[in-house]
Amino acid sequence: MKILIVEDNKELNEIIYNYLTLEGFICYRAYDGIEALNIYSENKIDLVLSDIMMPLLDGYNLAKEIRDNNKEIPIIFMSAKDDKMAKKIGYKAGIDDYIVKPFDLDELVFKINAINRRLNISNKSSITIKNFYIDNDSREAFINGIELQLSKREFDILYSMVSNPNKTYTRSRLMEEFWDYDSSASSRTVDVYFAKLREKTKDADGFIIDTVHGLGYKVVLK
Repeated sequence: MKILIVEDNKELNEIIYNYLTLEGFICYRAYDGIEALNIYSENKIDLVLSDIMMPLLDGYNLAKEIRDNNKEIPIIFMSAKDDKMAKKIGYKAGIDDYIVKPFDLDELVFKINAINRRLNISNKSSITIKNFYIDNDSREAFINGIELQLSKREFDILYSMVSNPNKTYTRSRLMEEFWDYDSSASSRTVDVYFAKLREKTKDADGFIIDTVHGLGYKVVLK
């Protein structure tokens, strides 16, 4: 796994670089957002680990630039800003996770490995989580062998989220991805859909659909 570390504090950048290298990752270093974009464009990067407040191009705009080019690459923000608004802006920019400084380096590795496992899941056309089975080719989902009656949109949302466990889906992202900014859709529309999905998947043994307060939803494995 090739990781791009974007951190303007050179000492912290080096500490993270050395630790992740010892853990077996191939790492690249950048000290601002512009340098990060140059490295990203010249190398096949699998994950971006970025600070928020940086010179030339901050983490929010870096994430947006990368998302315009690649919708799937995981992005983790690391920041001293432990507040709801900073996280909300980050998730809206398309990040996958958020870790608050100072953090334990083992916790960072856990987050990276969790994303790596999620990527391995998302590459499969069918997914089994205990008594739940979903197949993207046949467009069918089952719990205890009984088929769930899902609309096309419900299926697409559920398949995407079980393919990306523990990833927060903001309401705005859900509207963009699954409603294509339909003028009649609203945050309330999203909440109604998730109430239905929760009811239809309540007997699943391996996961729950959890609310991320003020942001949206995520699938959490049991």
